Amino acid sequence: MSFENLGLAPRLLEAVASMGYTSPTPIQRDAIPMVLEGRDVVGCAQTGTGKTAAFVLPLMQRIPAKPGGPRALVVTPTRELAVQIEEVATQVAKHTKHRVAVVYGGVGYEPQTKALRRGVDVLVATPGRLLDLMERKTADLSNVEILVLDEADRMLDMGFWPQVRRIIQTIPAGRQNLLFSATMSTDVMRVVSSTLHEPVRVEVAPASTPIEAIEQRVYPVGGQEKAQLLVHLIKADDPERVIVFTRTKHRADRVAKVLHKSGINTAAIHGDRSQSQRQSALASLKSGRCRVLVATDVVARGIDIDDVSHVVNYDLPNTPEDYVHRIGRTARAGKTGTAVTLLAPEEHELFREIEVKIGAVLNTHDAEGFEYSQQRLVPSAERTAVRRTRTVYSSSRGRSRTRRRR
Repeated sequence: MSFENLGLAPRLLEAVASMGYTSPTPIQRDAIPMVLEGRDVVGCAQTGTGKTAAFVLPLMQRIPAKPGGPRALVVTPTRELAVQIEEVATQVAKHTKHRVAVVYGGVGYEPQTKALRRGVDVLVATPGRLLDLMERKTADLSNVEILVLDEADRMLDMGFWPQVRRIIQTIPAGRQNLLFSATMSTDVMRVVSSTLHEPVRVEVAPASTPIEAIEQRVYPVGGQEKAQLLVHLIKADDPERVIVFTRTKHRADRVAKVLHKSGINTAAIHGDRSQSQRQSALASLKSGRCRVLVATDVVARGIDIDDVSHVVNYDLPNTPEDYVHRIGRTARAGKTGTAVTLLAPEEHELFREIEVKIGAVLNTHDAEGFEYSQQRLVPSAERTAVRRTRTVYSSSRGRSRTRRRR
C-alpha cells in the first residue's frame, strides 16, 4: 500500500513526500479513505502511529483554502498536543496554501487574536482558550465543516467535556466528525454518540499492542525511598532517554530536584509550568541536553518523543488504562523498551488492577546494590491476573450470587 492508493490529491502527495513518509501506517491506511469519503470516523490508535497525519492530510483535501473563518476545527486537551498538531498541519499547508493557526492557554491573547483576524482555514485549539476567544467574539465557528476531537478520552478524564459540548453546540450540525484517541472507552462513546452520524470505527492499535515489546520491571520499595531508588536505578542502568511519571505537580518538582542534585540532567513538565518552560523541557529531552523528563499525566498525554528507552512509574496512575498509555511512550516504531514501576505498599490494589488489565503477572525485582532501609511489601508469588470474585446478597430475595469485582 502506498499513499497514492489512498485517494490523496497530488498536492497532498507532495506534502507526504516532503515530510519523509514513504508508506502509510495502519491508521493512515484505514482512516484516510474514510475521511475522504466524508464519513464520520472513530479512530483508535496509540500515539506515535501517525494518527495526526491520518486526519490532517484528508481534511486538508476536503476543505477549501479561502476566506470565511475556520472550516476545520481540531480540539485537543493539552498545549503540547495542540502545538504538535499545528506543526504537522503547517508542513502540509506549505503545499496546499491553507492557513493554519493554533490557540491555547498560558500565553497572551494578542498573537492568537491577530492570527484569527488574518483568517484561518484550519484551527487547532484547546477547549478553554477557544471558549475564551469565542466569548470575546474573536473566534467564529459558523463555517466549520469538519470537527476533529483528538484524545477524546483524555478530554473526558480531565473534565473538559462540558467545555467541548459548548463548542460543539456552536458548530453547524451538518459537519463531518472525526474522533481520534489512544483508547476508546465505553464512557467516551456514550458521551460522544449524539455527536456522530453513522460513524465507521477504525481500530488498528489495541491498548495491549505495545506491551509485547516492553520489558516491565517492578521494584517493591518503601514510599520514602522511591527517590533514592530511582537515582540508583538510573545510574546503574545508564538509560539513554527516560520519562518519569508522578501523580502530582509537587512530586514532579521534588523528584526532578533530587535527580538534578544527584548529577542527572533532568527537566520537569506539569500544569503549573508556562508554555515556554514546557517547550524548553521537551526540547531539552529531544536534543539530549537532559536525559530525564519528569511529567504528570495531565500534560504527558500525546507527547511525541522518539527513542524513549525507559519509562518509570514513580507513582502508579489512578487507572490501568493510564498505565498502558504511559508505558507506550517507549518501544515505538518497532523498537524495544523498558518500563519500571516503583511499587509502594499502599499501591498494591492499583497494581493488581493493572495486572488484570494487561492479563499478566509482572515479575518483581530487588535492585542490586541498593541498601533498603524501609519495610517493603512484595506481592504474593501465588497471585494471578484473574479478577477476584466476591459474594453479594440480595436483600429482596435473601439469596447470594457471585459477581466479578469492578
